[in-house]
Amino acid sequence: MNDNYGEQIKSYRIKLGLTQGQVAEEMEVTPGYISNVENGRTAMSLRILIYYAKLMGVTLDELIGNLEPKYKNNALDNALMKEIHKLSDAEKEKLLKTIKIWHE
Repeated sequence: MNDNYGEQIKSYRIKLGLTQGQVAEEMEVTPGYISNVENGRTAMSLRILIYYAKLMGVTLDELIGNLEPKYKNNALDNALMKEIHKLSDAEKEKLLKTIKIWHE
């Protein structure tokens, strides 16, 4: 993970207006653990990252993509596919036509 890992984790929490205590309670960890993560003293396990992403309302791909620049393209592709799957067939056809126009 990049050097701003803890800061980015903190920014997600602040963006939602949550305290370290609230996040810790939701994730069944101590506020000290959240503080250590945000200050770069502790890394989250995969299990905790999954819970954190769910709590923040993002997919694990989105969370990791924002924390690790080398993974961002994969996360972006997955987020795009997730949104495409929500479209009707007619909307997908329009999107495909639009993409083809961009590449001309």
